[in-house]
Amino acid sequence: MPKGYWIANVEVHDAAVYDKYRAANAKPFADFGAKFLVRGATADVREGSSRSRIVVIEFPSLADAVACYESDGYQAAKDIRAKVSDGTLVIIEGYDP
Repeated sequence: MPKGYWIANVEVHDAAVYDKYRAANAKPFADFGAKFLVRGATADVREGSSRSRIVVIEFPSLADAVACYESDGYQAAKDIRAKVSDGTLVIIEGYDP
């Protein structure tokens, strides 16, 4: 079964409040088996544009990735993040040859 992924590209405007988001998302991420593959590392943008923070999170399946996003726990965390950041988040199924 292919894994599921969140790919986020975010500009954070208040790091202290964003840290509260990170604390709030820990439980839903643990509940749904999230594994960070990329978490705010320096990016070398070769084409197009990007925001300053890129995050890639792996889940056991696409269903887990979607369920985590839709969970009450993550929605509460998202409410914190939304006030201090702008960005995009894509949920996508991995490639399983």
